[in-house]
Amino acid sequence: MLAAVGAAGLLSGGAGAQQAPANSGTMLVMAPLPLLPQKLAGMTLAQTAAGVATDATAQEFSADCSALPMNPPPSAGGSGVTCAAVLKEDGLTRFASGSYARAAGAPVGVLALEFGDATGAYSAYTFYRSLMKAPRVTGGDARVGKAAETSSDADGSVAWAGTAIVRVTGRVAPNELTAIVSALPKVGGRRGIAPLLPTLLPEKGLEAATARYALGAAGYKAMNGVLPAEMLDWSKSTEAITAGYSAGGKGTVTLLMYPTPQIAGDRGRAVVKYINDTGPAQFGTVKMRRVGPLVGLTTGGLGATQAQELMTALHLSQDLSFDKPMPLEFHAEIRKTATLLQSIAIFCGIGTLAAIVLGVFLGGARAGIRVLQGKPAHSDPEFLTIDLRDKPKGFFAKKDEPKSGAVS
Repeated sequence: MLAAVGAAGLLSGGAGAQQAPANSGTMLVMAPLPLLPQKLAGMTLAQTAAGVATDATAQEFSADCSALPMNPPPSAGGSGVTCAAVLKEDGLTRFASGSYARAAGAPVGVLALEFGDATGAYSAYTFYRSLMKAPRVTGGDARVGKAAETSSDADGSVAWAGTAIVRVTGRVAPNELTAIVSALPKVGGRRGIAPLLPTLLPEKGLEAATARYALGAAGYKAMNGVLPAEMLDWSKSTEAITAGYSAGGKGTVTLLMYPTPQIAGDRGRAVVKYINDTGPAQFGTVKMRRVGPLVGLTTGGLGATQAQELMTALHLSQDLSFDKPMPLEFHAEIRKTATLLQSIAIFCGIGTLAAIVLGVFLGGARAGIRVLQGKPAHSDPEFLTIDLRDKPKGFFAKKDEPKSGAVS
């Protein structure tokens, strides 16, 4: 079957090459690195199978997961959802499977899956872990959803690194598992960025191995989400993560991430209505909080105080970045103020210098002219004076009195 799919791909590629115009340029495409190397850590790969997850292969293994050498059964977790539907939803691009023969010990079965980005890979990783009997986190970053992670149980291990995951069946030594994970392709840029939502889970009382991250209705159903998958509106690029908590009681925290706060508010009201219509008693301790585009919900046997603390611990930090130099508004205002003060200082300096130059020029020219005329360079000031030493005369003369005996 895999050979037929590969042959079909080659035939389609050949047909495309024949239809290309004669003057078209030649484009070289590097073949991707193999997901499973032939030799590593003293083990040799045998019984290999590999392929690209196209629509044709999706139709083949959607009906029967056994068409691909995958460990989960066709109906994942009894949810009625095929594992192929979940992997297609997560963006599976190619796969490789086989077994590594060891010098001592039984062969190790390995399945490697590569996805379009790290978000889909982490979702598939939690999906495979949800199918384990008693998983425990055995490696990677201590925080959920950071960089890389490994979980194990009695039957094997599943590891996530970047855009790929690997499922190992059987017991392997730590160095062998490390070698298998290290051989997975390394992808940088946007594709290699780990999802944000898993890192927003409150750390207090978190059971890390129970985290289940879904990007669509199929994955959410397969991993037994608390809410009906249909009401979460997956057409809006919705993300959901569910995790168990234990501290003063056992319960579940569900986080939903939407593109905008408006969509989150609408879905949050729909969840409240569903819980009220169904009966809050069936969900245990229900506490709900919305922080921007993030919706948090507690259910199960958590104590009321603990549930409130978990919802209070939800914080969404948003970073604003620019891909080109672009000053912020307050930087522009500060720059305008500094430019204005600088202009005022320059104007005052120029005015002061002009006054000094004009004073020296005009005063020096006048002194030079006086020297050329034989006069001293400086002149005594002349003042207009008014002599007020004489007594003022009266305006009216005093009339003389007539002498006695005179006849008037």
